[in-house]
Amino acid sequence: TLKQNLLPKLAEGKLKMAFAYAEKQSRYDLHDVEFKAEKKGDDFVLNGEKGVVFHAASADKIVVSARTSGGSRDERGITVFLVDAGVDGLSRRDYPTVDGLRASELAFSNVTAEAVLGEVDNGLPLIEMVVQHGIAAISAEAMGCMDVLLDTTNEYLKTREQFGQPIGKFQVLQHRMADMFIKCEEARSMCYLATMRLDETDALERAKTTAATKVQVGESARFVGQQSVQLHGGMGMTDELSVGHYFKRLTMIDTMFGDYNYHLKRYSNI
Repeated sequence: TLKQNLLPKLAEGKLKMAFAYAEKQSRYDLHDVEFKAEKKGDDFVLNGEKGVVFHAASADKIVVSARTSGGSRDERGITVFLVDAGVDGLSRRDYPTVDGLRASELAFSNVTAEAVLGEVDNGLPLIEMVVQHGIAAISAEAMGCMDVLLDTTNEYLKTREQFGQPIGKFQVLQHRMADMFIKCEEARSMCYLATMRLDETDALERAKTTAATKVQVGESARFVGQQSVQLHGGMGMTDELSVGHYFKRLTMIDTMFGDYNYHLKRYSNI
């Protein structure tokens, strides 16, 4: 079966896959899909464009969401397909992202899908579950970035001297460090909760938890990143210092799978 062929290779690192779900008009809405898939004989033929597909340049297979029935924003009528990255009719434009990763714009012209993943016309629940796992994973990554920024900034305040003493002895800077620590702990608690709720059978409860996590992590990441850069002074803006690079990564994590504003609104509507 497909699972038996793919999963062992994935686990061994011998197979790389990319997830193509975003489109230029969809913003962060997973159900906004205009990319078309039409049944021709026993196969599905794909046509359309997908944007900001991370690691597509190095992928062996592409997982693609496509519209197989209904209107462009209908939740029903979305199907998930597996496509070989080297298939005829698939073109790719690669570019670097602000945090140093690589992404691609993909164009499909009469591309024959290799396989259907899940049920035809009912792929949205699968996509939502995958994205919820992705949110939990990148939130944990963000937590690691924030921990590094907190420790790096704390060490800098202990060693950087002004007026004959370490600047970490100034009470106002101690208050800012305390605020950074609190924001880190708030995000950490939500990361734990999001991970624990991944097995929740209630889809709405899962969605609400991941939305709340994205909001808190986005808020904490922005605050911790800004404070870290500011407390390092001018050198916090240089490429030679790792602080700015961590902040760039945190900024990109906020935009992945929906940013702070998107999930705050989503949380209020669930």
